[in-house]
Amino acid sequence: MEHPENNEAYKGLVVNAGIEQPSSVNPYLKNRPRRKKRELSVSDYVEGIVKGDVTVLSQAVTLVESVKPEHQAVAQEVIEKCLPYSGNSVRVGISGVPGAGKSTSIDVFGLHVLEEHGGKLAVLAIDPSSERSKGSILGDKTRMEKLSVHPKSFIRPSPSAGSLGGVARKTRETIVLCEAAGFDKIFVETVGVGQSETAVHSMVDFFLLIQLAGTGDELQGIKRGIMEMADGIVINKADGDNLERARLAATQFRNALHLFPAPESGWTPQVLTYSGFYNLGVKEVWDMVYKYIDFVKDNAILNTAAMSKANTGCTRPLTNSCATASTTIRRLKRC
Repeated sequence: MEHPENNEAYKGLVVNAGIEQPSSVNPYLKNRPRRKKRELSVSDYVEGIVKGDVTVLSQAVTLVESVKPEHQAVAQEVIEKCLPYSGNSVRVGISGVPGAGKSTSIDVFGLHVLEEHGGKLAVLAIDPSSERSKGSILGDKTRMEKLSVHPKSFIRPSPSAGSLGGVARKTRETIVLCEAAGFDKIFVETVGVGQSETAVHSMVDFFLLIQLAGTGDELQGIKRGIMEMADGIVINKADGDNLERARLAATQFRNALHLFPAPESGWTPQVLTYSGFYNLGVKEVWDMVYKYIDFVKDNAILNTAAMSKANTGCTRPLTNSCATASTTIRRLKRC
């Protein structure tokens, strides 16, 4: 590169040498003694979880989701010791197509449940992972503005990490940990799903499917898959100009449900309309959920369902241990 200031024609021009810029990194930083993070033992994890310490619970969930062999061995022991404290919650799976309003609905659902029924609520929000970068945004919690600051709530976003079925690979184990921590109500929010992603149905007591108006005709409603697995169907965004379309969609879904074979519990799935954004019809939705819970308890179905779901864990990941799944059968029985 030519520098004209060094030309003889510019003898009167004096150029001062520049100074070396200091490093943007503190050179004394490497000399500071680093405080090593204390690793928790199995007993520390179990004790913190049983006491309801959400910090320890979060660390335990991270441990369970880790793929390191040494972490998986510790996680296996933690889950086995937490199993006696599990099985005492109402689990609700919430699923729907992308953009149906699952996260916004959970915000109002959670506040309603905590205010009307008390207790503690854990929300397990599954976020899709990128097939290219393998990362996840984990942004569902940002839509739960009020619920995320509630003292009785715990929201844990988790990546799907390539797991199919709408849930994460370790969602079952996370449910056990949350129950051991004293959360008597657990919401499992799936990723945006299609017709065949029904894995969450085997993990929960009530499977709630959120639909939108104008997403198909009567033929779309009678197709098998997620529709026939739902214990209740709700049409979201039933407000303003969309109210009539939502009511029409609800009628079409009710007609379609009559063509499905009756479930073993004898429960007839209901179809309701509501607006999560304007908080309309939320009470009716949860009256339906608790009506179902009372119905299956009176008919002794929930015990059988719990054993069936635990048996399913023998063929699906539950810390990759069939022995743990057999223990779950004994622990997850509902009274």
